[in-house]
Amino acid sequence: MNTSFGQLGLPPVEQLKKYRIWDSYFLPSYSKPGSDGSSLTIADIERTLPTIELGQFERLCFFSHVGIGTTTDKVFEQAVRADPNLILKPLERWPELLIGMIQLNLNDVSASLDALDRWLRDGPMLGVYFAGGGPGALACDHPNYEPLIVRIEELKGVIMQHTWFITGGRTSPTISTPMELATLAAKFPQQKFICAHAGGEWERGIRAVRDSPNILVETSGFDATAGFIEMAVRELGAQRIVFGSHLPSRSLGTELGKVIAAEISEKDKFLILGENYRQLLKPILK
Repeated sequence: MNTSFGQLGLPPVEQLKKYRIWDSYFLPSYSKPGSDGSSLTIADIERTLPTIELGQFERLCFFSHVGIGTTTDKVFEQAVRADPNLILKPLERWPELLIGMIQLNLNDVSASLDALDRWLRDGPMLGVYFAGGGPGALACDHPNYEPLIVRIEELKGVIMQHTWFITGGRTSPTISTPMELATLAAKFPQQKFICAHAGGEWERGIRAVRDSPNILVETSGFDATAGFIEMAVRELGAQRIVFGSHLPSRSLGTELGKVIAAEISEKDKFLILGENYRQLLKPILK
């Protein structure tokens, strides 16, 4: 690729490699597959590969639907029930680049428990993404979460919970806030949770989870604003922050810039851009 890193405001390629970037929030096609089970996701990943190369990302985690009613695509749901191995196509295509988590249907606890055994216990998925919308979503103060988290904890999986503050109040009953996540996390002190997008309104989000040591915040999904990473490091410690790109629907420069341009140490940047996420995944990778 002939694009100058300096022109894009990115560090030199060797510096990016030293950060060992692991992306915890990769959304090819918002993980909505095509009717064949994975073609749309694969096409979107292929389109995003030049950007991934530009950022020198080592690994990216995407959140797969697994045919338990988390989409409104009936053709896809039927295809995956007939051939669950369709789910594995992106991981088989890029085994050294991609890692996966699954989306669960909180309105169908039985099917979700079965999916945890199929995809986490037996592999190759490493955790769970609880979405903020769609037919499988519920706010994380709902009691249906509890049996699922018990099982995820047994399997040593990681939990990424979508969170968002809505100005003027909740616009959907399925949206979770960092405050609700903190309440849930207090019931499961040994389970690690990632607060996706730091709640969007990150000042409120950081404060909401500050006293929850088993919650980390994720960096993507809102416009870059000065002071976010600095406040998160100050209030939580660098060890409780993980990088997410939200690619391809957010820009590489915006999301990397939140961390790389922050007034924090190089050691803290290394932790946030990859090391914290690697440590979080270690128990299930063993």
